[in-house]
Amino acid sequence: MTISDVAALVAPWQTLYSDSTFVSAAVLATHLLGMLIAGGLALGADRATLRALARGGDALTAQLAELSDIHRPVLTGLAAVFISGALLGASDVETFLPSPFYWTKLGLVAALMVNGALLAKTEQALRTEGADADTLRARLALVSRLSIALWCATALAGVVLAEFA
Repeated sequence: MTISDVAALVAPWQTLYSDSTFVSAAVLATHLLGMLIAGGLALGADRATLRALARGGDALTAQLAELSDIHRPVLTGLAAVFISGALLGASDVETFLPSPFYWTKLGLVAALMVNGALLAKTEQALRTEGADADTLRARLALVSRLSIALWCATALAGVVLAEFA
């Protein structure tokens, strides 16, 4: 399937998006709000996790419970980012599909999802096996730091994509 074939397939969406200020604004707002909410919650949780790891003991136990509660809203926000991003990409496939910036941003979103899954798995293992597992604590610190870097890189990639695609 060529880019022209994809463009023909999504032509009704492209027309709706281009002709309706409300639709284009709603999709962009959903994308930005998803990034703000999911990224904000994730960054706050990552920071709190790194602080709790440094303190250890009850602070880490409490933070592990908090992490368990934060996964759903972060994943919901990330899902909104993914869906709205697909709609934004479909609004002009001839511009976005050949763009390396587009594929970089998609790769960063995929990395966020993988890192989030690893974070959830590590958090669950620590709660099950105990907060004294040094390897799991080190992995939790690593994925928390990676999460911070990936959220920042994804936001930056979105700005670059908007300017250079």
